[in-house]
Amino acid sequence: MHGAAGAAYGPPPPGPRAADERSGPGRGDGTGPAHCPYAGVWRYTVPAVDSTVPRLRHTVRELLLAHRVPAAPETVDGVLLILSELVTNAVRHAAVLSPLVTAEVAVTAGWVRVAVADDHPYRPKALQADHARTGGRGLLLVKAVTAEAGGVCDVEHTAAGGKVVWAALPL
Repeated sequence: MHGAAGAAYGPPPPGPRAADERSGPGRGDGTGPAHCPYAGVWRYTVPAVDSTVPRLRHTVRELLLAHRVPAAPETVDGVLLILSELVTNAVRHAAVLSPLVTAEVAVTAGWVRVAVADDHPYRPKALQADHARTGGRGLLLVKAVTAEAGGVCDVEHTAAGGKVVWAALPL
């Protein structure tokens, strides 16, 4: 797993600008590291295989702890659940066209956003799940967790023809 700071997928989360768009440290505009020492954008490009899901979830939990992101335990749990569902969806539905997926975590003064991008052009929709099936509820769960936390989520096409699915939760 390779993690690195980089540009964000999709629009920045609501509220303050995303960490990669800040105007600079110590500028006094409320967006630099002096104001928000835990802000940043971390990107992980990983194989689209089942074993990636728990490893990435563990990595992101450790990242949030290491950077002392002031998130309530239920927010961290929500972020990790959303991340797990989005990566699982990419592994199950996009791996045939996208052997690698990219997961991103972006933290600003008031928001934490997770995004998962793949090269498959299909744009998923949260449909009503068949209650007799054991799966198929991932995006419904992502939408529910996001809404309960007061956040936002969306699916967007990438310039390369793939997609990115993201959710932003308030801290």
